[in-house]
Amino acid sequence: MKRCDFAAVTTWITAAAQEAGVQLPARVMAELGIGRRSALALLRRLQAAQWLLREGTARRPLWRPGPLRQVVQRYALVGLQEDLPWSRDFAPFFALPREVARMAQHAFTELLNNAVDHSGGSQVTVSMRQTPLQLQMLVSDDGCGIFERIEAAHAIADPTLAMLELSKGKLTSQPDRHTGRGLFFASRLADVFDLHANAQAFQYRGFGDCNWHPSRPLPRQGTSIYLAIALDTARTLDGVLRAHSLDGDGYGFERTVVPLRLLAGDGGALDSRALARRVAARLHAFKCAELDFSGIGEIGHGFADELFRVAAREHPATQMVPVAMSPRVGAMVEAARSF
Repeated sequence: MKRCDFAAVTTWITAAAQEAGVQLPARVMAELGIGRRSALALLRRLQAAQWLLREGTARRPLWRPGPLRQVVQRYALVGLQEDLPWSRDFAPFFALPREVARMAQHAFTELLNNAVDHSGGSQVTVSMRQTPLQLQMLVSDDGCGIFERIEAAHAIADPTLAMLELSKGKLTSQPDRHTGRGLFFASRLADVFDLHANAQAFQYRGFGDCNWHPSRPLPRQGTSIYLAIALDTARTLDGVLRAHSLDGDGYGFERTVVPLRLLAGDGGALDSRALARRVAARLHAFKCAELDFSGIGEIGHGFADELFRVAAREHPATQMVPVAMSPRVGAMVEAARSF
């Protein structure tokens, strides 16, 4: 069997093994139009590659999904209810730790609902794979792309500025129906979270600096979101949701983190008042905003004054907390606050 055929088989063999059991050879024969000998040879290859487990007896083998599992499904977006694909087509075929399964369900339904309600597309493809170390998920629609949607709804033409607003949270093109929590919290559940749309890409890393970075875009129409969660992660859905309440005990979305590196690039400086106003935009929606200066070498007086004196006075109910400051940045912030 050719390599490409083998890869294609891995997209449906997990569900087939779960459903067919001892009848899996017949299922493979019917699916691929091959004889029994070829089907058994393929099953042995899948077993060797950890896609299948063989139990039972030599005369009556019982086939089960292996340590590697994968399900790929494509759906029409019109009328799609995001809970049914999870409960019917995905959850039954994976063996995940309880908290990882809960986080996967949350991310799955939120991202699929975003495709249904916001993409303007006709189809969405969902792929989920389990390895011995990770759960990986990819949700790809054929719509207009998230950055085009944000430009239409919020007049933000620059994808980097749009990503800055997405990173804050509470940004939505349908405020009557959504609160802008879905993408924000889905990204915080993951160890790696990639967003691709409109020839742009950004990655959030839930380890190390826990920050957003520009990435290499995929040549695809619409929006594609990939995430990976370690099976031994210490995160929980409840912990992530509570972490963004003001006191860490409730479920209010009261705290956010603003990744300033997105505006400056690696090692850049933030100088202008205009940039500061973009940073301050919508922060009044939160009670506390951590301004993450990691990777920022220095800031200008105008930027610091606009953000820490002017904006702070305009929005006294929002606490602005600068973090990860270099000595130069810290000195400029202190000077602006003491003016």
